[in-house]
Amino acid sequence: MNATLILWPVLIQISLTIAIFLLLAVAKRKAIKAGGFDREKTALHNDAWPDGVLKVSNNLQNQFQTPVIFYALSFAFLHVGTISITVLALAWGYAITRIGHAYVHVTSNYVPMRFRLFLLGFVMLLVMTVILGKQLLTA
Repeated sequence: MNATLILWPVLIQISLTIAIFLLLAVAKRKAIKAGGFDREKTALHNDAWPDGVLKVSNNLQNQFQTPVIFYALSFAFLHVGTISITVLALAWGYAITRIGHAYVHVTSNYVPMRFRLFLLGFVMLLVMTVILGKQLLTA
């Protein structure tokens, strides 16, 4: 199997992070235009922004949590050159759960659904970690 195929879900996750950065810029611009909050306080206190901005900002922070583990695992698999169809499916599954998580987070922010998507993605990372560990032990 072509080992570089794992870079596609990595690219999707990177693209999601960039999209959330852009969405945050749009949300802040709208909030600034609407007014009604202390702009000086926002320089030091993220929670000074309106809720719509906070949802997107909080999601952006999420893009630098478990995705960092995903990147490390993906590049470790790429380096070792042991990418199987299982690993590839888990990587795609993780990227898809992140898209779903981000969508729920910045729209309805329905926490039970958000948590399910997070947990599903986390389990995929856990399985990827176990697979990589087993491969390294037998190498």
